[in-house]
Parts: sequence; C-alpha cells; structure tokens
Amino acid sequence: ITHFLRTHPISIMAKTKVSLRTQRVLTNKLLKRKQFNIAIAHPKRAALSKKEIQEKIVQAYNVQNPNTVFVFGVKTGFGGGRSSAFGLIYDDVQSAKKFEPNYRLVRQGLEKKTDTSRKQIKERKNRAKRVRGAARTKVLYPGADKK
Repeated sequence: ITHFLRTHPISIMAKTKVSLRTQRVLTNKLLKRKQFNIAIAHPKRAALSKKEIQEKIVQAYNVQNPNTVFVFGVKTGFGGGRSSAFGLIYDDVQSAKKFEPNYRLVRQGLEKKTDTSRKQIKERKNRAKRVRGAARTKVLYPGADKK
C-alpha cells in the first residue's frame, strides 16, 4: 500500500488540468501596462511556479516578448487546489524597466544584481547620517556627479 501511495500522485499530476482566470483587468495607460489578478485552479497538484504562470499568460494574451510579463504575490489557498497571484503586462521592455522595481527586474533577468555587501550598505547609510543637504547626496551616491 505504501508503494502505491508514493507513485500514485505522479500520474495524477501529469493528467490534471490547470486553469488560469484573470480578474479585474485594468489597462493603465500612464504606466503603459495591463494589470490584473490571477485565479489559478490546480486540483490534486502542487502550486504553479511563477515561470509556469508567466508562460500561460503569454499564450493567453498573445504577448510578443515574455520579458514584459511580470507575475508576483503568488499565494496558495488553504487546503491547496487553488492559488492567487498578481500580474502585469507592459507594452514594451523600456516601460517595464522604467516603472518596475529593481528587484523584480533582477528576477526577470532584465537587470544585474549589484554585489555590494551588507556591511558596505550599512556603513554608507551611517556616514550619510552625519551630513546634510547636497553633501549627503555625494556620500550616498559617490559617482553620480561625474559625467
């Protein structure tokens, strides 16, 4: 019996259907994007990854560039079988880079993560506490004034 229980879920996972429904779709012209909630039904299956959700949205909305689709805030409902998420489809990559926070761009692979240590960040913050005005900007962003 235990052997059957171990192998059975794999065959179920392959056969189950997953349905994505977008709700409250808004076209935000100022930020050049569509934004919506996603209701995901995945009975007898583990929650979908953000990558899988993104691929299904690209197919559903006929998006030309998959880098313009951002999925985040995925939450699995209690008891499993359903999840919810939030999605954005930008008109182009430039507007996505302009309006999306840097950490989401890094997740998507559109930006590189800055490799500054935690200690360096804290030291810079504490140095900036000691100065005010324009001098503070120079402490926080040391190479910003050079062009």
